[in-house]
Amino acid sequence: MPDTRYVLAIDLGTGGPKVALVSTRGEIFAHETEDLSITFLEDGGAEQDARDWWDSIVRATRRILARTSIPRENIIAASVTTQWSLTVPVDKNGEPLMNAICWMDTRGARYCRALKDGLVKIAGCEVTRLIRWLRLTGGCPTDTGFDSLAHVLFIKNERPDVYKATYKFLEPMDYINLRLTGKFAACYSGVFSLWLADTRDIGKLKYDEGLLRLAGLDREKFAELTPPLTVLGTITPGAAEELGLHTGVQVIIGTGDNHSATVGSGATRDYEGHCYVGTTSWLSAHVPFKKIDIFHLITSMPAAVPGRNIVLAQQGTGGECFKFLKENILYRDDVCATGSAPEDAYERMNELAKTAPPGSDGLMFTPFLTGAMTPINERHTRSAFVNQSLSTNRAHYVRAVMEGVAFNLRWLLPYVEKFIGRRFESLNYIGGGAQSGTWCQIMADVLDRPIHQMAEPRQANVRGAGLLASLALGIIRMDEVPGLVPVMNTFAPNAENRGIYDEMAREFIKFSTRNRGMYRRLNRDGGQFAKK
Repeated sequence: MPDTRYVLAIDLGTGGPKVALVSTRGEIFAHETEDLSITFLEDGGAEQDARDWWDSIVRATRRILARTSIPRENIIAASVTTQWSLTVPVDKNGEPLMNAICWMDTRGARYCRALKDGLVKIAGCEVTRLIRWLRLTGGCPTDTGFDSLAHVLFIKNERPDVYKATYKFLEPMDYINLRLTGKFAACYSGVFSLWLADTRDIGKLKYDEGLLRLAGLDREKFAELTPPLTVLGTITPGAAEELGLHTGVQVIIGTGDNHSATVGSGATRDYEGHCYVGTTSWLSAHVPFKKIDIFHLITSMPAAVPGRNIVLAQQGTGGECFKFLKENILYRDDVCATGSAPEDAYERMNELAKTAPPGSDGLMFTPFLTGAMTPINERHTRSAFVNQSLSTNRAHYVRAVMEGVAFNLRWLLPYVEKFIGRRFESLNYIGGGAQSGTWCQIMADVLDRPIHQMAEPRQANVRGAGLLASLALGIIRMDEVPGLVPVMNTFAPNAENRGIYDEMAREFIKFSTRNRGMYRRLNRDGGQFAKK
């Protein structure tokens, strides 16, 4: 409609950005995507060029504007949500000094472990430091190297020239907002895995000088913390020209993808849960408290709206496993290839999965391509197909991957429900995995919960970013959000599949826990396969 107002919503994921025009009531008008790659290094590094982030966002935005007739003055805001626990060191001009260190990077792990070392340890951390971290931040550094703190410590210790030249260390959403506004600002969600901020007052986070001293880091190298729903200001003339926007566009403080997804899922009331399968997988909900389960890596952290917390219970690779199966096994471009992958490869895989029985005739898949996260912290653990036989075929492999991601979420489910103090009566399902009705039914059967397949589930993050802009500008209220996110289908658990999935879920957990020693030996630091 000619009088409808829109938000340019930018969702920068691991595989590249999704850019959308979202109405202030949450309708997705148009969207475009760009693909970006990750550079994996032999020493455990995983990097991306932050300049590529911006360039790809510009390309996608210009394509949307070129094919739509929306008057430019009707685009009133820009709202950014991104992957997080990435680190971009920039100079005073906002120019990156090196590639961004990705959340899959493990090179800083040893520096975090050294920071936590001591004679008396609990959960792998010297007890007095652990108590301090838990009290102030609601968590503590992990041993994986995935945390932003590990990235900064890696740069300080192994790239001291970059550390010295760094004006600010930024998360991706903060870097994109810098490109949009010229302002250095850090959102609450992005700072969480830096483990340097006092989060006890959810309304006013602040860096803690004692934690900075403990880590040996300089306060001035971190941008000012900015509350959620803050309007940073208007877009700069230069950025407006690059993107094709007018200079009156208001830019909202960015947020992490978990946070925007919690809004975009429509499950915004306290204790209403959603599950996500995109590159990663997770279970989450808004909760009215601050809490942590250090033994299963579950915590609460500031939400994308003021005064609220969300449960953080994120696993490693989820939908990425489906992509891995397509690109490395089914349609690998090598001497055995019979042709390139068709454009509808995922649709074909989904149809193929339907031909395999529930339980994939006993074939089991563990989705730990980059290590296991919640509910266990095992960075050395890797993925496996288990219980193959001469009758195993491609349909089994495809369905087993879907089921394996679901089994991993089932492993997590009771810990999250214990954490929030109640059972999820249903779950809103979002992300690329939720596009598949087959995967929706598998989720319902494996988790034994009704699954709501949300409309346009891949757009949950951009929808959430758009709705957050509307909240920041006072156009909508938080209690209106659930009614603005429609449910497409509901999948009830099939009782006939309960037995097979209960049995396989038990075996999944046993296999994943009992083989940790083997994975540590194969993939230990400095080991023959550690770089994989």
